[in-house]
Amino acid sequence: MTEADGGPDSRGPGRRRAARLGLAAVLAASGCAPPAGPAPLDGRRVTALLGRRATALLERDAAPWRATGSGTGADTLWARLAAVPLGGWAYQVTGVQAGSATATVEATLRYRLRAEDPAPATARRLLDLVRHEDRWRVRAERAAPGAAALLWDQGTVRARRGTWGLGLGTGSAAELDHFARLAERAVPAADAAWGGDWPRRIVVLVPGSLAGTAALLGARPGTYRGVAAVTTGSPAPGTPADRIIVNPEAYAGLDARGEQFVLTHETAHVATRTATGPATPLWLSEGFADWAAHRAAPRPLAAAAPALTAAVAREEVPPALPDDAAFAFGGDADDLDRAYEGGWLACRLLADLWGPGRLRAVYRAAGARQERHGAEEAAFREVLGIGLAEFTAAWRAYLRQRLGPAA
Repeated sequence: MTEADGGPDSRGPGRRRAARLGLAAVLAASGCAPPAGPAPLDGRRVTALLGRRATALLERDAAPWRATGSGTGADTLWARLAAVPLGGWAYQVTGVQAGSATATVEATLRYRLRAEDPAPATARRLLDLVRHEDRWRVRAERAAPGAAALLWDQGTVRARRGTWGLGLGTGSAAELDHFARLAERAVPAADAAWGGDWPRRIVVLVPGSLAGTAALLGARPGTYRGVAAVTTGSPAPGTPADRIIVNPEAYAGLDARGEQFVLTHETAHVATRTATGPATPLWLSEGFADWAAHRAAPRPLAAAAPALTAAVAREEVPPALPDDAAFAFGGDADDLDRAYEGGWLACRLLADLWGPGRLRAVYRAAGARQERHGAEEAAFREVLGIGLAEFTAAWRAYLRQRLGPAA
């Protein structure tokens, strides 16, 4: 072929590059351009992905759930939540760190337990994402560093419902049934003590171990060793229901009376939540909860208050009502026992001399104060017409009378 024919030998490098560019332009114009790769992962794309995932979870629609997940971690969460009555589940993305094939997403989870939570509970979460076939999927989810875990982080959750509320646990069905029976008695006992405007329902969480309890509270396991249950919540409007979180290892050491006492005590905290504020003294909040539990299952005072009975026998009657520091865990066990017993007997004195209605009125008056300092003085003056010093003197005399040798 001659040069005039335009054969291959007649084209230089410049003409060959031009031919290739011309082909690329034709392909692009015809919609046949080579794939450009997935778009960068950003907060908007993650929000859309997690929104589809949340909808699938709430509707228990397995196909879109699988389409947004990758690996056993995502499937495990689906199974663990199967029995949990969810009324809401949504993520707010707060951070994205993405590589070419994996990403870590920081998010706030807002979830609601159906028929229990008037507003969503929140939890800080980390989600691991992986790119699969040019699509991003969720591989796993866990608590963010320093944040409290959720019950389903610890295993498959069982659920029990009743007129008393909702129980969720990772243990056996028999264990959860046992706590349901305790709750069935605790709610009316707390209501009889407090009355007033409260939901008359509780949410009980039963993890499988002390470590599980501590994780739900965002604490080290040793913090709650020996503590049978803890109630979390807020008196502010627009907040989720309180959670009564059980420590199964401490509960295992209780007899039947003790098991019921603890759950009734914690339920009383739920009942009084909206009347409890920063100014409420701990002797009053803990004492009232004990008063509610004791009145539901009365015992002789010496048996119910052994630490103070022993102190009175030694002529060591406390000079003042227990301060807030006396209720701190981790100190001397006898001191803690005396604090709880002292708070309970102060509330019992109020109920015995002035009536249960005045006890409740003192509680509300103290909780309504803006500052802790002077709260007791103001509440006693407002409701009883006496000051803190007069009440303290009456309380000390009550201890001698009811716990002394002649009692």
